[in-house]
Amino acid sequence: MAKARMDLSAFVGKLLEEQDGDVLREGIRVLSQALMETEVAGLIGAERHERSGERTGYRNGSRLRTWDTRMGTIELAIPKVRPGTYFPSLLQPRRRAEHALLAVVQEAYVHGVSTRKVDDLVRALGVDGISKSEVSRICGELDVTVAAFRTRPLTGEHRYLWVDATYHKVRVDGRVISQATVVAVGVTSDGDRQVLGVDVGPSEDRAFWTAFLRSLVKRGLKGVRLVISDAHEGLKQAISAVLAGTSWQRCRVHFMRNLLATVPHGAREAIAAIVRTIFVQPDHASALTQLRKIAEGLRSRFPRAAALLEEAAEDILAYRHLPLEHQRQLHSTDAIDKVYFAAVAARCGESRLGATPAGCGVQ
Repeated sequence: MAKARMDLSAFVGKLLEEQDGDVLREGIRVLSQALMETEVAGLIGAERHERSGERTGYRNGSRLRTWDTRMGTIELAIPKVRPGTYFPSLLQPRRRAEHALLAVVQEAYVHGVSTRKVDDLVRALGVDGISKSEVSRICGELDVTVAAFRTRPLTGEHRYLWVDATYHKVRVDGRVISQATVVAVGVTSDGDRQVLGVDVGPSEDRAFWTAFLRSLVKRGLKGVRLVISDAHEGLKQAISAVLAGTSWQRCRVHFMRNLLATVPHGAREAIAAIVRTIFVQPDHASALTQLRKIAEGLRSRFPRAAALLEEAAEDILAYRHLPLEHQRQLHSTDAIDKVYFAAVAARCGESRLGATPAGCGVQ
């Protein structure tokens, strides 16, 4: 009897790997019912209608239960016994036998598919459907994984650190509000980029950034030589307070936007081309010399642009003091866009950190 149960279980599993539709669903249902009958016979010590001195219980009807599989939804009649209870081994643990189906639901949710649209997706896969509460329950299992990732110890040194934020619409206490998702990406001594930390807060103020950076240090962040970020005042103050002794590189992309906003629209393309000549100089000294020449040339017509350029000179050229082979990657926060925002939190990553997504549009 044990051998038959083993063979039936293996056969059901094999059918689940096949690709046909209705025929396979019916085959899985029939074999699953046979497997359950075999298990019940072993549990109570007797086959159906069999008289046996080894009997320890009796069948007591059945209850209907749907089973969502990759082949679609299958309706099973699960036998009931008395005394005691019976639950089929092929369904244990409940709702987790089909990891592929759960993975589809979780992946869709992380990438911003709403709970209602997840139901449409599941139906397209041949399953009868899934409720919003069930989607939330399934995706709630991600919380443990995300929490472990966010609080893991940081080992080794991270020489370069990019920090940035984006804003998402999230639902908090029934209201849709804008909140900041902040992220830190570091480079290991082997040259590998890693997402070191992620957090969500109401705004990018100094207190929030300070708490975020301190949490990284507490988890083991060390060896930072250069921090790359935009010129948000609260972030700059937090970097100075928490990561004292490190250099700060102002993101060149953000700086160019700030600079061009000070000149008329018609002159922006020409000025952008002129300013870019600063960054193609062979070393820090020549770049600084070129910057001063350009600032002097702009002063008569665009005094605000000239002042901003001179004020930010050391901040936008800090990366030029580092090894030449590293410089191309260190002048802006593009590394975060590639590593994190385009992959991990481009759509609703913050929802797994304590808020509920509400459209998840990047601001």
